[in-house]
Amino acid sequence: MAVYFDHRIEAPENSGVPCHLTWHSALPVLAVASSSPATGGNVDLYLQQGEHVESCHVERPHLPIVLCWHPTKPVLAVGWENGEVVLLTHPSGDQTVLPSIHTSCITLLEWSSSGSRLVTGDLTGTLEVWKVDARGRLQGNHLVKHDYNKPLTCCIFKPASPGDDVAMLARASVSGDESALDMFSWKGAPLKMGPQEGLAFYVSTADGKVHCVDEHCKTSTLLSVEGSIKKLFYIEKREALAVITETLMLSQYTLGPDGGATEFMKVKLSSKSGQNVDIVWTENSLLITATGEHIARLWDLERDDNYVLSLDETLGFERGEMINCVSYCAGKEILAAGTTHGRIAMWRMVVQPGSSRGDNKAEWKLQTPTEIEGNVTQLQWGSSLNLLAANNSNTVLILCEHVMSAHFSQQVAAVQLTPVQLSITQFSTGLHLALQSEIHIKGVCVTKDSVTVWNGKQVIVYELSGTILRSFPCDSHVVAVHGENLYTVEPNRVQIRTPQGTVKQLLTFSKAEGNPVLLSVCQSYLVVGTDTAHIRVFDLSRRDAKAHCSAKSLADQIANLGALRSVKCNANGSQVSMLISQVNGRPDHKVYFYDVEMDTVTHFDFFTGRPSSGISQPEESEKHQFQGTELIGRCPVSHFWDESEPRLFVCETVPISSESSSSSFMDRVDVSVVTLFCTQEHGLLLQDCFPKPPGLQALLALDVPYYCFSCKVRPQNTPFCLCFPHMVSRRPLRDFVGLENCEKATRDAMLNFSFYLTIGDMDEAFKSIKLIKSKAVWENMARMCVKTRRLDVARVCLGNMGNARAAKALKEVEAEPEPEAQVAMLAIQLGMLEDAEKLYKNCQRYDLLNSFYQASGQWHQALDTAETHDRIHLRTTYYSYAKYLESMGDKQQALTYYEKSDTHRVEVPRMLQDDTSSLEFYVDKMKDKNIYKWWAQYLESQSDMGSALRFYELAQDYLSLVRVHCYMGNIQKASEIANDTGDRAASYHLARHYEGHDDIKQAVHFYTRAQAYNNAIRLCKENNLDDQLMNLALLSNPEDMMEAACYYEEKATHMDRAVALYHKAGYVSKALELAFATQQFSALQLIAEDLNENSDPALLARCSDFFITHSQYEKSVDLLVAAKKYHQALELCLAHNLTITEDLAERMTITDSKDLSEEARKELLEKIADCCMRQGNYHLATKKYTQAGSKLKAMRALLKSGDTEKIIFFANVCRQKELFIMAANYLQSLDWRKNPEILKTIIGFYTKGRAPELLAGFYEACAQVEIDDYQNYEKALDALTEASKCLSKSKEASAGQHEARLADLQHKVTLIKKFVHIRRLYAEDPREAAQLCEALLEEPELDPAVRIGDAFGFLIEHHCQQGSFQVVTAYRKLEELQKMLPSQNVRYYISQASLEALQEETGISLSRGDSRHNAKEEDEVEEDLNLSQV
Repeated sequence: MAVYFDHRIEAPENSGVPCHLTWHSALPVLAVASSSPATGGNVDLYLQQGEHVESCHVERPHLPIVLCWHPTKPVLAVGWENGEVVLLTHPSGDQTVLPSIHTSCITLLEWSSSGSRLVTGDLTGTLEVWKVDARGRLQGNHLVKHDYNKPLTCCIFKPASPGDDVAMLARASVSGDESALDMFSWKGAPLKMGPQEGLAFYVSTADGKVHCVDEHCKTSTLLSVEGSIKKLFYIEKREALAVITETLMLSQYTLGPDGGATEFMKVKLSSKSGQNVDIVWTENSLLITATGEHIARLWDLERDDNYVLSLDETLGFERGEMINCVSYCAGKEILAAGTTHGRIAMWRMVVQPGSSRGDNKAEWKLQTPTEIEGNVTQLQWGSSLNLLAANNSNTVLILCEHVMSAHFSQQVAAVQLTPVQLSITQFSTGLHLALQSEIHIKGVCVTKDSVTVWNGKQVIVYELSGTILRSFPCDSHVVAVHGENLYTVEPNRVQIRTPQGTVKQLLTFSKAEGNPVLLSVCQSYLVVGTDTAHIRVFDLSRRDAKAHCSAKSLADQIANLGALRSVKCNANGSQVSMLISQVNGRPDHKVYFYDVEMDTVTHFDFFTGRPSSGISQPEESEKHQFQGTELIGRCPVSHFWDESEPRLFVCETVPISSESSSSSFMDRVDVSVVTLFCTQEHGLLLQDCFPKPPGLQALLALDVPYYCFSCKVRPQNTPFCLCFPHMVSRRPLRDFVGLENCEKATRDAMLNFSFYLTIGDMDEAFKSIKLIKSKAVWENMARMCVKTRRLDVARVCLGNMGNARAAKALKEVEAEPEPEAQVAMLAIQLGMLEDAEKLYKNCQRYDLLNSFYQASGQWHQALDTAETHDRIHLRTTYYSYAKYLESMGDKQQALTYYEKSDTHRVEVPRMLQDDTSSLEFYVDKMKDKNIYKWWAQYLESQSDMGSALRFYELAQDYLSLVRVHCYMGNIQKASEIANDTGDRAASYHLARHYEGHDDIKQAVHFYTRAQAYNNAIRLCKENNLDDQLMNLALLSNPEDMMEAACYYEEKATHMDRAVALYHKAGYVSKALELAFATQQFSALQLIAEDLNENSDPALLARCSDFFITHSQYEKSVDLLVAAKKYHQALELCLAHNLTITEDLAERMTITDSKDLSEEARKELLEKIADCCMRQGNYHLATKKYTQAGSKLKAMRALLKSGDTEKIIFFANVCRQKELFIMAANYLQSLDWRKNPEILKTIIGFYTKGRAPELLAGFYEACAQVEIDDYQNYEKALDALTEASKCLSKSKEASAGQHEARLADLQHKVTLIKKFVHIRRLYAEDPREAAQLCEALLEEPELDPAVRIGDAFGFLIEHHCQQGSFQVVTAYRKLEELQKMLPSQNVRYYISQASLEALQEETGISLSRGDSRHNAKEEDEVEEDLNLSQV
């Protein structure tokens, strides 16, 4: 807990009322501007305790308007009412007046981030930019001047883009990152060693405009809003600009790379009209306003959230008290607010474990206010984080934060309450009193008789009653007391003073050892720590202090050591513990221990939860202890040794995230207290670790058997500690619970036992306590075993306690696999229920936790555990809770939980059986069949048969209905119910009733309805009801069928029924024998249908012969196949021309090689295929031939089927030459001329079949088709060329024939080439083409290579196109053609146009030959008609 010392500034007498104040960002220097109607205004500088810097005084006849510190240098810019700007340097007091041209009131002053630029602006809109050197001195006149013609209101510099992190790049380079290494190379671009200074800035005017001035001082209008602009903020995370107007309209703009601004949010901030508004902007985008209300408003722009913080009257604030101003300290996360009643409210941001900062308003905790006089109008936090300047309209006060002092020694504790008040507690006498000091207390030290306080300038020694014993001036900031001596420090020396303050001895330190800054006394030893990280220990037991050891330099032993934070020594001076700060100023997460005798330094690392590697630890004990505690990721903040036990050490730890704030860690809930044993032989051993109890502030001391804590301002009683009034509470050590008032011998024995138990030396542990006879001691030992989880020790303790029940329970629980579950049982037996609960939760044995809750009467927790984690026992838990409620008399609640446990059908009627009316109401309410039945049975027991029947009917319990009706003699009603419902139990009961009354027909009927067929069969046999017997036997099981069949066989009547029943019962052989014996042919057919390959082969053969005899060959074949007599079946099929179906063929296809050899199997398959071929089932034949491996026969069968698609597929799958050729030959028989795909397939198959001569023949056929059908000699030439190529590749056996065929083919190619050439030449030289055609006709064997008709047709066409003078020649050629081809129609070779031209020119009719041809065709048609008529 912290308090604030207020220091009023030592203002000069002629200074007026303070109007402005501002702290330097890095130095503890405060600038205050004052105004006076008589003298004008002045500016003064003050130090952190209000000391006036006389050399730094500026006075003018005008009022100071704006103050602005240089960001790094002690230079203050002051803007005056008359337009003057002065630079004031601290501490020299040098004043530099800017040669500006401002003629009106200065409204803004702003430095750039590193102070190289200064922007000044006035009320007329004139803006000037000045350049300042590295020492903060002005360089010449202004760089630029802009006139905006409107009053300037705000100015902010745009932050520069961040540079490269050199440390991170260096680590990456060492790790092997070549890209990072290249950035250090001279070959690459220059490395930016940090953020460059941003020189661009934004300036706003009273007309609502924001202008942007870039690095070159060029200005441009960025945006415009309505009204005068009050504040400008730059949101760095979003690269956005926030603008607040005088009317509190907040607008946010996104800044684009092109220099434009886009508005993305606009909102009106709440405020109280007519009041001045104080606005604060934080780095994490939090906007805080104070508008003269009792609340402070907060807007989280990053999360788009807002909330308010209000004053709490219970903390001392008054009704009607308003907030004037606010100031936020980012380093301490404290928001300070000044009120109209002279109070300063402070809210601290408290971070709960596992949450993030700024999530909601509940994280802001209001502190006790600090009171000053007057009306607080202005607040500002100082640079060193613990300085707060407050303007109360009359003067300025500097509030210095101070952590409240506290000290404990020799059974006396002192805790600071206020800057001048202490709470004193003397535990030996129970005395409690408050001590009022005359000075601000910065430190306190107590002994059994006195209290010493000091403030850095004066030391006062009080008696415990508060009487001043002595007082003397002393500049020491740290004081220690031992006996009558006081120990103070000065440079390079420790002063030992008498009670009157006289120095009686000096303990000198060399220059290398440094200046003493830390003192601590324990028993008769003093440890001193210096600013150069040296420590020395002195023995105070004699008259003069003697050095106990030489000076030890810790910088040589501890890496990264910055400074000592705290040093303490143990009771015999053998160990010194130290807390240090690292070079970067952060607290180290280790506690260091210096062994004076061994001259060694060890440590315990709370970041890893382990001691230094050189310290020995018992394996199992150490492993168990350090894994079972939460010591990882923490940092120590205070430490103490016991004043009488030199081995016992204790420290407080906090999580790493909060160690930087030494004054705020006490407000956290996750502070842990860790106790260690420290010895030379065994090093550091963890003795205990527990969270700081709630309601306590901080650890004060370790005084066996107690921990001493300071309490919060309003302490709370907790079950963990014995709380005394006022400010100090004591909590017993874990080992001393119940032994707080034990004598010294018992205390020492307990400490030894705990120590030896910690190191795992059980023999020494028992030796240390073997003389203790108290059961309380042994019970305490057993309790400690729960903490240490030492069940072996616990058994001994229980034996000494004589607790047989606990020992038995511990023995029984050994079956549990989890050690925590066994320890939990021990805790239960010792009454440590909370520890047992935690242990069950840690080992996740929620079933045992559930049972524990039930046994301890914590039913709500038991139900929650069952519903959440132990659902397998959920209904059991509900049932147990219902039984508990029933035992407590709460039947209504018990009824609810019986229903949840699904046991209400039995338990609720049992519970309510004495309350008939309630039970009847419950029955009617639930409408449950089981409950209806129970209630009906109850009514029946009460002889209320009518009501019982009604509820049996509601329960649909037809058996009970029939039973009651039979009892009452209502047989007809009972029969109706049994017939209508078909209930088997009811029917059976009714059948028994009828049988008892010799009504056999009705008995058989209802036995049948009840499916009790054996009883019905029994009655039929006894009463010769043979007709009903057959039907009942068929409905019953095989045993009853067999029995009925035997009955029919014995009677020698109805043998067909006997055969059918034997067959139905599964006795096929018996059925067949009886059928053969009695010649039951129809029955044989039915039996044969159920025979299969699993039947007896002899039986199958016999049945087959029977069917052959009776000419039922298909049945016989099926049986032969089932008997695996495939050859006989095939012979039978062939002999009687039976069609082989695909199913029959598949049944005859043997897959098991055990029945037949592979050769026999193939032979059988071929026979099946041959049979299929004879029957015309080509597809099935193909399949069987394929299965037999005869692909050639399979193809032949497929060719007979004519299935082109399957033929092509089969040929491609088999990929055999013969099959390709066969398939191609088949495809030639199709109309391949009209199907190009078939044509391609034929060529492909001949190619794959390697039959070039056949392919050549196919090409010749193609060529002939092109000539005959289409007169396309070009394509014919291509086909013959391909045929020639194929034929040239052929290797026929007869070489002579091959050569002759090839020569003939070449001759055809030559003739066709000539004719094609003639046709192409005709377009260029018709005469030459005609002559070549005449010559072609003289060629021998021209036809069929070139048809004679085509050659003559070409000539006739030519002569016809030449005109009338060659018509005769054309006609002559026509006649010559008709003579050569008398049987053919010449119209096929000559176009109709040419024939008409010849007829027109010659006048001769050319239809003569044609008419003959036509007449011949008509005769053929008539002949066909006559034939069709015949």
